[in-house]
Amino acid sequence: MASAGRRPLISGNWKMNYTHLEAIQVVQKLAYRLKPADTAATEVSVHPPFTCLRSVQTVLDADDLPMALGAQNCHWEASGAYTGEVSAPMLAKLNVAYVIVGHSERRRLMGEDDEMVNAKARAVLGAAMTPIVCVGETLEEREQGRTEEVVTTQVRGSLAGVPPAKVAGLVVAYEPVWAIGTGKVATPEDAQAVCALVRSVVSEGSGAEAAAGLRVQYGGSVKPDNAAELLAQADIDGALVGGASLDPDQFAQIVAAMVTT
Repeated sequence: MASAGRRPLISGNWKMNYTHLEAIQVVQKLAYRLKPADTAATEVSVHPPFTCLRSVQTVLDADDLPMALGAQNCHWEASGAYTGEVSAPMLAKLNVAYVIVGHSERRRLMGEDDEMVNAKARAVLGAAMTPIVCVGETLEEREQGRTEEVVTTQVRGSLAGVPPAKVAGLVVAYEPVWAIGTGKVATPEDAQAVCALVRSVVSEGSGAEAAAGLRVQYGGSVKPDNAAELLAQADIDGALVGGASLDPDQFAQIVAAMVTT
């Protein structure tokens, strides 16, 4: 449960799903299902594919819908010969507020390391947006008892050189890789322990004030039936939701769970 000074953030990562026309329908349905009391207490962001961003932005702005626009990734350079990539300044011009960087799928499938994630986070901050920096261990690393080592290394590397004042305003999402899309989920106690670790590592590197302001999300098979218990934990300030965010009903229930905890 977020402290009084940290507004909770529930983010929906749509991954590679929906055409731009389908995306319009989904955000309209979601806006209809979100209650005013929920969005007054909790910030909501949706992260559609790049091809949907302009269409979703137009709907959000025209209808003044109660959610922020997010992107799933960006390049660390502002421009250049990077075929197929999208830069942070491009996203900023679409009124994107949040950008996911270092998601485990990109670390695993695209070979992104902490240095690349750090460069992306800096680019997002430089374009006046907020990065959602993802960290988390694999099943093998967890079974080897290396969760603390892996998460600590990723947090330090991904936030290296970011000024404490900037760290205080960003988001770190703890996503145990073994729980993403598997139906498995960390126990509330396990999720709390690692999210508390994230805040402790930030405190050591950037100071107590930065750690207090930092929002830490949990991600990994978050569903309506487990959201309330996860979100009630002291160091969990929201959720990065994958599959359940594709269903407006389920996603709205998760948002509501944040408010009732």
